[in-house]
Amino acid sequence: MAQAPLTTNHHSQVQGMPKQTFALASLTTLFFMWGFITCLNDILIPYLKGMFSLNYTQAMLVQFCFFGAYFVMSIPAGKLVSKIGYQYGIVVGLVVAAIGCALFYPAADAHVYELFLFALFVLASGITILQVSANPYVSVLGSAKTASSRLTMTQAFNSLGTAVAPIFGGWLILSEVSQATAEQVKLPYLILSASLLMLAVIFIFLKLPKLGKAESNEAVQVDENFVDLGSVWQYRHLIFGALGIFVYVGAEVAIGSFLVGFLTLDHIAALSEQQAAHYISYYFAGAMIGRFAGAVIMQKINAHTVLACHAVLAVVLILVAMTGQGTLAMWAILLVGLCNSIMFPTIFSLALQGLGKYTSQGSGILCLAIVGGAIIPLLQGMLADSIGVQLALLLPIGCYIYITYFALFGSKVSSTRHL
Repeated sequence: MAQAPLTTNHHSQVQGMPKQTFALASLTTLFFMWGFITCLNDILIPYLKGMFSLNYTQAMLVQFCFFGAYFVMSIPAGKLVSKIGYQYGIVVGLVVAAIGCALFYPAADAHVYELFLFALFVLASGITILQVSANPYVSVLGSAKTASSRLTMTQAFNSLGTAVAPIFGGWLILSEVSQATAEQVKLPYLILSASLLMLAVIFIFLKLPKLGKAESNEAVQVDENFVDLGSVWQYRHLIFGALGIFVYVGAEVAIGSFLVGFLTLDHIAALSEQQAAHYISYYFAGAMIGRFAGAVIMQKINAHTVLACHAVLAVVLILVAMTGQGTLAMWAILLVGLCNSIMFPTIFSLALQGLGKYTSQGSGILCLAIVGGAIIPLLQGMLADSIGVQLALLLPIGCYIYITYFALFGSKVSSTRHL
């Protein structure tokens, strides 16, 4: 069940296109929106945890259902995009995500936790289609040498969304968390649903480069020779990169999901949940600042080196947060956001290097790996229930150690097959 490849002649066509800047500017709005929506989960977790009296493991089902959609939907999304192209893939993704947001209204009326989880799954399915369409779109809109820098810049706007979302969510959702009611999520998610539908209409009419759609003769060749994705799995650096995406997304989501719980601890900051929600903005603002800076830095410094330095610093900061207390521990964990800044786009682009016409397949595999955001937070929830929120930070430390390995060794391009 192979996804259709992005052909090499698409690369040459794109590099000569005068509308690259306009296309990239249009795509940044998508990165902002899905960053905003994804970060709202960090507000939903303490909100739903209080409303339904959940333990940490049960509350982490929010992230499990949301990021589990990436695993379930990535390959179908890749096949869909190969048939309709990146632009219309974006439109479909926006519509599906809008439906997911709208489902929060009946979930709130029914006051059933499982319906909230279903709405999150539908919402994330739409975002998965957006990821499969937009990430490789950005990668090929220009020179391959600056793909990491370009994707980092667009991801900076993703971080802008994540920085704004906690303020929005804390104000509308957690303002009365002590007496949380299902009604508090209706307005925010209806606003999001309307916004996503408006974006879908806009993207229908935008004149963007027609990329990502497999030609019929290319699709036949793929079906005959690469039915089981065997060829793309031979790229060692792609497999290591997929694991890198898995642990990175898992670590970032796990830390973000537990920030409210961590900052409300008496020996850390003793904040209220609404106050702690605002501090999540600092965590994601660090990622935003780091991405803007990283887009410039990686024009001059090797992406492998920059990634390794950020991963090592993340390990040091989490160790301080895990063993410290008070203001030092609080700011150490928040500064991990700065370390996260360039990781996703850099791992993504390094893993896709040298794949040529298999870039679309590789992108689908990397999006599958985003399921780490479902599994690692759930595991950390189990750890938090057994050994406490602070000691549970051992799990993300292991994730960042692996990212250091990928940056220095696992990302070297190698394949048993020459294109």
